[in-house]
Parts: sequence; structure tokens; C-alpha cells
Amino acid sequence: MENIKREMYLKRIRPFYDTALIKVLVGQRRVGKSFLLMQIMEEIKQRNKQANIIYIDKEKYEFNSIKDDRTLISYFEKKYRKEVANYLFIDEVQEIASFEKALRSLLNEAKADIYCTGSNAHIFSAELATLLSGRFIQIKIHPLSYPEFLTFHDLKNSQQSLDYFLKLGGLPFLIHLPKEQSVIYEYLKNIIATIIFKDVVNRHQIRDTMFLDNLLTFVADNIGNLFSARKITDFLKSLHIQKSVGSVINYIKYLEEANIISKVRRMNVQGKKIFDVGEKYYFEDIGIRNAIIGFRPQDINKIIENLIFNHLVFCDYSVYVGKLGTKEIDFVAQKENEKLYVQAAYQLSDTQTVQREFGNLDLIADHYPKYVVSMDPMPINTSYKGIKHIHLREFLSRCF
Repeated sequence: MENIKREMYLKRIRPFYDTALIKVLVGQRRVGKSFLLMQIMEEIKQRNKQANIIYIDKEKYEFNSIKDDRTLISYFEKKYRKEVANYLFIDEVQEIASFEKALRSLLNEAKADIYCTGSNAHIFSAELATLLSGRFIQIKIHPLSYPEFLTFHDLKNSQQSLDYFLKLGGLPFLIHLPKEQSVIYEYLKNIIATIIFKDVVNRHQIRDTMFLDNLLTFVADNIGNLFSARKITDFLKSLHIQKSVGSVINYIKYLEEANIISKVRRMNVQGKKIFDVGEKYYFEDIGIRNAIIGFRPQDINKIIENLIFNHLVFCDYSVYVGKLGTKEIDFVAQKENEKLYVQAAYQLSDTQTVQREFGNLDLIADHYPKYVVSMDPMPINTSYKGIKHIHLREFLSRCF
């Protein structure tokens, strides 16, 4: 797996080699951040054979003594070599208390080019940003995209490969496991337990883990649905679980910070207004979602939506749910001066479905690209009133 380069991310990181900026790779546990660090290290060694690489992996026992900013600085000073360029790599940096103070000191003294990974988004939006505003760049690392999935698993782009992807998801370690749902879902359940324990329960000192499990199940069952904290509390009441709206909002935020789920806000397509209430949630990895509640064929529309959202984010779009009067556009994706609209469907099985999916897009007055993405067994790239109808497999295969 180390030898399979994730070129999309390396291209984003390379311009910042040897710059006075801390490079932060953030993402859900087990999405491949550690291997990206190793690939960066290898490229730096090729660029500078005299480079002094100082590597700390906080998931390994040998680095257990590095507990806070002082012990981090002490370890660095022991490994530091004054006569050459020094590079500091820290994997899962959030495991070091007050790490941001040490990184600020090293950056101010220009002692090393610094790279680190983390699994909790809040740390880098709060602790690090407070002390190092404007002095670090953050690159979000996601599970494998569909083309990466094909490369990692040495598969051809076929319907069978797509079926594997929408059932199993894109965590890189899956290449070491047999493509059996029971085996993979058992592995994914262990990943979920690790994320919940380390990045949610421990960090926020949560005692009611059963409530957290029920909440995660609810979100897994409702991907792609507009809902509110009030709706969740009503659901929990049906299970005889009493939680305030405020508690639900906080727990949802913790799951977001752990990079398990992503919130998608609504946008008025005509006025560009962003709504403060009524959002959707999608899973960072569809395999993890399926492992929580099982893969159910009746959920295929939800799964397709989740995959499309993940692909748009992988392609570096900011993504919203579109509101056009009483109509809804599944996704409005924006990037710099680019924009595209996407409607998701399993199959366009009848006239009513065709009219709904194409008709909603046809109401949009601008001339940005519009796509209806489905799994219909038909020629791809056909169009209707300028709106392209494309197979999910083709849509996931490239960035538009």
C-alpha cells in the first residue's frame, strides 16, 4: 500500500515543501494519512539526501514518553542536526498535550519544516488556529475515491467493482482483507469503536455511550434526509431516551469533528442565501455507514447520494443542498468560478421520476453544467434539454 501514491493529495502538498508553514493533514482515522506522511518523507529524501527526518508516531508505544509540548521539544532537540535541513513529522499530533505551543516555538526559530496529521477537526480549527493563524495549511484527507479504489484493489472499472465500492467503502486497509461483507464489516465496526472511543468519548468525557450509539444509528439511517436536532430528540423519545436539543447538537458536532459525518447546509439557488436550519448529513466513508446498520438494497438511493457527495468533496468542491422555491436540488457544488448542479437517482424508471429529476434542474436559469446521475443500464452522457444524464460509475471516475 505504501507504494501506491495518492497523487491528488501530493500535488496539493508539494508546493508547500520547505516553506515556513506547518502542513496539517486531517481526516478520519484509517483513511491513509500515515502513508501519505511516509510518501512525503520519501519525496523529501529524494530531493535532499542530507535531510534529517525526525518522525514521531503517537500510535506506537516507543513514542509514549512524548506526552506534552515540553517532552516534544526535548525529543526534537535530541534528534536535531544543526548542519543540515531538518524535517519534523508527527502522526496523530492531537495525542500530545499543548502540541501547538511546541510547533509555534519550532516555527518561530525556523528549526524544521513541519508536517503533522490529526483525526479531530476541532483541534485544528481552534487550538492550532489560535496560536498559528495564517502560519499553517490544512489539507483534508478522505477515504479512497472510486478511481483510487480501483487502483488499490487492482480492479477494472465494471459494475461489479462499483458494487464492491458502494457496499464496502474506501478505507485503504481493505486491500489486505477478503472482499467478504462479514469480514470487512467486522473490521469497520472495530474502526468505528476506535474513533468513537478516542476522538469522541475520551476527548469530551462522555458517559452515555449508548445514547451516542443510538444517535449514530439514527444518522446512518437518515443520510440524505433533511432533519433537525428536534427531529432526533423526538426519535430518541420513541426509544424512551430523554435528551435535550442542546445535547443532541453537541453530540452531532462531536461526530463531525471526528470526521465520521459531514454536514451539508442548504442554499437558496436564486438568492445564494445559506439557511441556518435544516441540513443533511453524509458519512465520510460509506462502508462505515453500511457496517453500522447493514447494507440494505432499499437504501440504494441514499447510498448513491452519499457517494456523489463524497466525490464532489474529493474533487475540492464546496457542496450545498439547493433550494429552489418548493423544489430541491440534491447538490450545488462550487469551486472558485466553477459551479455544477447534480440530481441523484437510482433509476429513471418512469415518466414522473424523469420529470422530477430533470425538471428541477431545468428550472435553474443559469448556464452552469447540470447532471442527473443514476445507475440506469443505458448509454452514458446522453442529455435532455442540455442536462446530461450520466451513469454513477462514469460520474465517480473523474472530476468534472
